[in-house]
Amino acid sequence: MDRCSHVIAAIRSRIAAFLDLLRRARYLAMKMASHVHLPELPYSKRPLPKNVAAEILSETSTSEPKLHEYFRRLLAAHGPQHWWPGRTRFEVMVGAILTQNTAWVNVEQALSKLRQKKLLTPAAIKTVPPARLARLIRSSGYFRQKTKTLKAFVQFLRTQYAGSLSEMFTAPTELLREQLLGVRGIGPETADSILLYAGNRPVFVVDAYARRILERHQLAQAKLSYEEIRNFLEANLPQDASLYNEFHALIVRTGKEYCRKENPRCSECPLRPFLPEATQPLL
Repeated sequence: MDRCSHVIAAIRSRIAAFLDLLRRARYLAMKMASHVHLPELPYSKRPLPKNVAAEILSETSTSEPKLHEYFRRLLAAHGPQHWWPGRTRFEVMVGAILTQNTAWVNVEQALSKLRQKKLLTPAAIKTVPPARLARLIRSSGYFRQKTKTLKAFVQFLRTQYAGSLSEMFTAPTELLREQLLGVRGIGPETADSILLYAGNRPVFVVDAYARRILERHQLAQAKLSYEEIRNFLEANLPQDASLYNEFHALIVRTGKEYCRKENPRCSECPLRPFLPEATQPLL
């Protein structure tokens, strides 16, 4: 009897693994299509931490739109966003640091100046005098602090990974995230941007746009921490870096064009059908 049960359990495990492989293959095939397609994304069964579930999912209806439906609607409205802007992995990482508390247009100016001076390599950032680096990135704001952060990052890269980005990205995601958070001036959003956009790791970036949309749609409360919101998003989406990349980019565009901090354009937003009645705009 024990042997029979063991065989049955083994068969069930193999069937489950096979079905999971089929779902994964189907998702990848859809993603690689040349035309914009709205994939039926699987909905994660991974349970939320109790504290997150209590804060976010209490008193929610079973008919509430799932996150993948938000993604499909935004993709249909905006199309692929081709993020993150950057010619190299290191340029993406520099951009992630410079974009803290500023608009991307200001970061582009700083990156352009660094590129003209051939300073977009770890070795160049390490050797350039701090005063000169600060002048070149001045347009990004908080340029003195960001100069220190760039210097601290390349020092970390040299100390921990002999200056090699390829070596750095062989580290497990959680370990590398912890290390990045230990670098002066790098917080959760910057660390996750580096992991997702430069390292192609399935880590969802929670920025002000994501928080604003989730709060207005009553999917998150203002008192939730960065980590609680990130855990919620990752628990309810497939762990796929390409999906996180596209979804975050679509959220940023929606936040800029529709879900503004002031004077939001809710009536025109692609996500209006999902907006709770309590926050529906007056026509």
